[in-house]
Amino acid sequence: MRIDAHQHFWQYDPNRHSWITSEMKVLQQDFIPLDLQFILEKNDFDGCIAVQADQSDEETKYLVQLAKEYSFIKGVVGWVDLRASNIDEQLHQYKDESIIKGFRHIVEGEEDPDFLKRDSFLKGIESLTKYNYTYDLLIRPRHYAGAITCVQSNPNQTFILDHIAKPPIKSREFDEWALFIEELAGFSNVSCKVSGLATEANWKSWRLDDFTQYLGHVFDSFGNDRIMFGSDWPVCLLAASYEESVTIVESKLGAFTATEKEAFWGLNALKTYNL
Repeated sequence: MRIDAHQHFWQYDPNRHSWITSEMKVLQQDFIPLDLQFILEKNDFDGCIAVQADQSDEETKYLVQLAKEYSFIKGVVGWVDLRASNIDEQLHQYKDESIIKGFRHIVEGEEDPDFLKRDSFLKGIESLTKYNYTYDLLIRPRHYAGAITCVQSNPNQTFILDHIAKPPIKSREFDEWALFIEELAGFSNVSCKVSGLATEANWKSWRLDDFTQYLGHVFDSFGNDRIMFGSDWPVCLLAASYEESVTIVESKLGAFTATEKEAFWGLNALKTYNL
């Protein structure tokens, strides 16, 4: 079974989706399940995980409703205010929505480098562990130290790193990111989504070779049982088609066995997100 472990749906609203700037005009439209269903089938995917793109309870409920209507949505990563004093109550309201596999906060948009290690946030992560939810890490370099502290403080929590931590592929910087990946991968409760690659490269002129050292380091660091594919559709359309997003990764799997490829394209996501 092949699973796209990271994609989004939205009904475009310029206020709610203010992160979509004028240079991202291709994203200033609705992206709904019927748009993706054909693409998944064409590329031999059996399903996907829908990930929040807006930080609201409405977003989580919207994705849950879509999953009820479209069976190819195998899991939802929603949003909840992990810093809230009533976080347990908020999570309890979702106990009957088994399609929700985990939650995410758009930490990359937080200027505070210590956001992930604030007491209120760490208490929220403890609640996720108690309710057996995953947590997706979406970060920028300023959050590296905080991410390590957060993971280290929660050894029983399942973490999934989004977009291989968004390395600066366009500028070809490598060392700081590589050291972080190596340290983070040392925690066995962290997996990594191989996703969002082309959007970190030059949108207009990337080449397959641009991704070689980054993917090689992720594969070496996390091993074959803690990595999974994600398209980051429709955000990937800023720089690459769905098919190109698949090709970028597929071109680097030459040393993988058939079993390892099967795990990468689907089985690892099934296991990690308990689909």
